[in-house]
Parts: sequence; C-alpha cells; structure tokens
Amino acid sequence: MNPHNRLPAIRGINRNVVVTGFVSFFMDFSSEMIYPLIPLFLSSVLGVNKSVIGLIEGIAESTASIVKVFSGWVSDRIGNRKWLMAAGYGIATLSRPIMATAGGWPQVMTARFVDRTGKGLRGAPRDALIADSTEPRYLGRAFGLQKAMDTFGAVVGPLTAYLLLKVLPNDYRLIFWLSIIPGTIAVLLIVLFIRDRKTSPPEGAKRPVFTLSAFDWRYKTFMLIMTIFAIGNSSDVFLILRAGQTGVPAGMIPLIYLCFNLVYSLSALPAGLIADRVGKKKVLLTGLVLFAVVYFGFARATSPGAVWTLFGIYGLFMGLSEGIQKAFLTTILPPDFKATGYGLYHTLSGLTMFPASLIGGLLWDRISPSATFYFGSVMAAISALLFVIYSAVLQGRR
Repeated sequence: MNPHNRLPAIRGINRNVVVTGFVSFFMDFSSEMIYPLIPLFLSSVLGVNKSVIGLIEGIAESTASIVKVFSGWVSDRIGNRKWLMAAGYGIATLSRPIMATAGGWPQVMTARFVDRTGKGLRGAPRDALIADSTEPRYLGRAFGLQKAMDTFGAVVGPLTAYLLLKVLPNDYRLIFWLSIIPGTIAVLLIVLFIRDRKTSPPEGAKRPVFTLSAFDWRYKTFMLIMTIFAIGNSSDVFLILRAGQTGVPAGMIPLIYLCFNLVYSLSALPAGLIADRVGKKKVLLTGLVLFAVVYFGFARATSPGAVWTLFGIYGLFMGLSEGIQKAFLTTILPPDFKATGYGLYHTLSGLTMFPASLIGGLLWDRISPSATFYFGSVMAAISALLFVIYSAVLQGRR
C-alpha cells in the first residue's frame, strides 16, 4: 500500500477508502431523502395497506439481492471494482424518476426493485475495494469510516426532506425528483477519483464459482447465524409505522429517522476503532444483544418519547454491527474470493428480507404490531447465543 495515500489523521485510511466514503455519503443522502417517506406515500397517497407495504419491501430487497452474488463473482473474475460500483450507483439514481411519477403501488415496487438492484450491483465490489486497499489490522476503522460517511448522508437526507416538507407539506413527489442530484454526484466521484487496486487474475489462476465449496466452516457457520438473525430483522418501514402509531406526527418522521442515522453515523467509526483494538467478535455480539433489547422495547412502546429513545439506541446497534460484520468477514474469506464472499453474504441477507418483511406484516395485521417486534427480539437473542458458541469454537481451534 502506498503510504502517501494514507490520511495522517487516521492511521490505515487511504484515498480509496475516503472517496468511497464520500460516494456512500451522497448516495445515502439521495436514498434517505425518500426512504422514510415511502411508507407514508404508499399509505396516505396511494392507500396501500401494511401487508402490501411489507410485500413490496420484501420483493424489492429479496429479488434484487440475487444481483449481489453475481456482481461479486464478476468482480473477482475480471479483477474490476470501480466500474461495477459506478454502474450500481448509476442504476439506483435512475430509480428516482420512476418513484416520482408513480401512480400506484406496482410502480413504487418497480422503483424499489431498480434501486435495490443498483445497490446489489455495487455492494460487493465496493466492500472488496475497501478490503483490497486496507491492511488487515485496520479493517475495522476502514469499514467503520465508510459506514460513518454512508450514514451521515442518511442524516442529511431526512433533514433535507423534513425541511422541504415544512415548506411544501405532503409534496412527496418533488422530494423524489430532487433526490436525483446527490445520486449523480456519487457516480461522478467514482468515475473521477476511485482507483482500482485489484489487477486481473494471472493465467491459470483459480476462478470464482457459484458455490460455497471455496469457503470453510467459519464462513458458512457465520452466514447461518446471520441468516437466522435476519429472519427477525424486518424492514425499517415497520419501525416508521410504529412511530406513527404511538403518536409521532407524520411531519416529524424524517426528523426521528435523522436522529437514528446521526447516532449510527457518530458510532460507526469509534466502533471500528474499538473492534480493531478489542476484537471484532466482541463488538458484533454486543450489537446482537442490543438489537434484541431494542426490538423488545418497540414491542412495548406506547409513547412518542419511548420511540425517540429506541430509535437512538437502534442507531447505536447499527453502528456496532454493519461495518464490523464486513470487517470480520474479511478475516475469514479466501483472498481470491473476497467479492464473491461479500456477494453471497449480501445475497443471503437480502433474500431473508422477503420472509422477514412478509412475516412482519402478517404478524402486524393478524396478531398485533407488538408481535412483529417480539419475533425480531427472539430471533436476535437466538443468534446472539449461537454466536457465543461459534466464537468459543473459533477460539478453541486456534
């Protein structure tokens, strides 16, 4: 690694990581301008019920997630990260006009599908680029910085939406149109400033294939635990709907989502630094336990004050989990199969979004809103217990 590309303020952070952080910032600025408004747009403007909202989120996330493993495999096979990233961010930006002109829920589902397809295309190559550009001992902070910048965009996005709604109440379509601007900036940053660090594989080198045979038990077991957890981690639209149910005004929803993302952003980099020092497994376990507590809290919440507090704690969970999971994955992935491994990870996480969101919607409609969150809390607790056993086995085999 070229030492001149490092940032003196944070050891181990280089140009590619920083630029990728800014790319993530602008794309999440774009995405989070509209994401907290989608359930409101569907329910209040288009008159869609909660089960259909869950179905839309589940289909969009799960179907688009298939792209993630293919993009990872292609990235490893051709040795390219940059242009797959650019394509993914560009496709996501193209979904905004579809959302802005939607006249019914099928168009909204199409927009969500296109957006998530773009995310699927870019995710594995981006994560592999960060891993390729970073020394192993600094992986926590590198992924932590990327998530911090990504989530800071998710602070600016809802804040912008909140201010626009103050000036133009309920003009959701205008916000959808304006979200194109930061998305375009993200694509330009990739084209102009990202430098690929991975070269084409040498002649006769082993090529990544669509199979788990290239990965050992450590990767497979971790994937199983995270899949169990993801089944209870339904779409965040249910958290937004819960906030409205407890009395949070519609105009305040972007602001509460802003606070969630602010905590997420501020905690991501410190979490990465701590993980590099005390161990990634300890930080991941803390995150799983915290999720179980937060979802139990949402199940019991009856007031806006409780929901505001829980959204803040949920942001802390995200800061302790998202970037650290990727950093931990790097330590158990074969060097030549990084993007493929990330792609499989993202794909399984996304595919479970369909049953998770569908179960969440059915529990909400047929039993009670609390049932959605009790279920998520139990699944997280089971995952935490399994992760403790997994960590003990890892330690014992060293």
